[in-house]
Amino acid sequence: MQRCGPPRFNFRVISLFYSPYSRSNLKKVSVITVNYNQPDTTLEFLRSVARFTRFPDVEIIVVDNGSLTDQALWLSQRYPEAKYIRSERNLGFAGGNNLGIEESTGDYLFFVNNDTEFVDDVISPLAAVLDNDASVGIVSPKIVYYDRPEIIQYAGFTPMNYNTARNKCIGQFEVDRGQYDTCPGPTAYAHGAAMMVRKAAILAAGPMPENYFLYYEELDWCEMIRRTGYFVWLEPRAVIRHKESRSVGAASPLKEYYMIRNRVVFIRRNAPAISALVFYLYFAFVVSPRNIAKYVATQRRDLASSFFRAVWWNLTHKKDSFDRPNRHT
Repeated sequence: MQRCGPPRFNFRVISLFYSPYSRSNLKKVSVITVNYNQPDTTLEFLRSVARFTRFPDVEIIVVDNGSLTDQALWLSQRYPEAKYIRSERNLGFAGGNNLGIEESTGDYLFFVNNDTEFVDDVISPLAAVLDNDASVGIVSPKIVYYDRPEIIQYAGFTPMNYNTARNKCIGQFEVDRGQYDTCPGPTAYAHGAAMMVRKAAILAAGPMPENYFLYYEELDWCEMIRRTGYFVWLEPRAVIRHKESRSVGAASPLKEYYMIRNRVVFIRRNAPAISALVFYLYFAFVVSPRNIAKYVATQRRDLASSFFRAVWWNLTHKKDSFDRPNRHT
């Protein structure tokens, strides 16, 4: 017997009956991906899209987001079917995707990391969700690990605990036995590696928030979209493979800085006042001592420096301030 794991929401039950590859009133889909110093990875992604995309009206947009060389030119010579945009500066995850939004002409915008690959037609079942229910603003597929596709990375998110800025990625590290495949429905957050968004929802909520630069921006965007009345959805019968963290090191100072900085920024922007106060106490008396002890034990002075810079940034800047590096990252 299949199970659906922890309940995501009790908003309502909606049944979607559709054939993923037979749709009426087809909407145009814009596939948007961001490249940053990974032309070979991006080319692998583009070729996988070409192999498995059966939806007839699709445009592909590649944003070369401040790469050290003009990789849009290199990619366009090898995959001329896409539209290419070059930014001379690294605008971060949100900024790069927002450039793609400006150039898109689709009714639905599918934001996909360049370190993912299609293994089937993932576009049609996601688009069918948006076709069948106008209240769904954003939908993600199930995501599995590229090198171990039998292991789930994402099958939805639990709601955020604003007191601790913690939530759970449903299904992560579980063997995929189809236990979530019969459970499409509302979820707390889409996954930034693969999420299809209704253009009307973007017009209502605004573009992806660029003040994060890296991490948490898709969570905040889901909050923005949900506040306009749309639902966030999971369609687990659509699957994509993710190569995971090719851009930023697993324990790099850059990642540590933005994970700490943006965790606090997210609470400042989204949590109710009482929850925010509880979070600040939790951060000061639980998170900070624990992290400092970890840095000392592992002799990672670089991570300690990133942590303190992230805390200082939040003490000295407004919650909507930008923090983009002045050089290539």
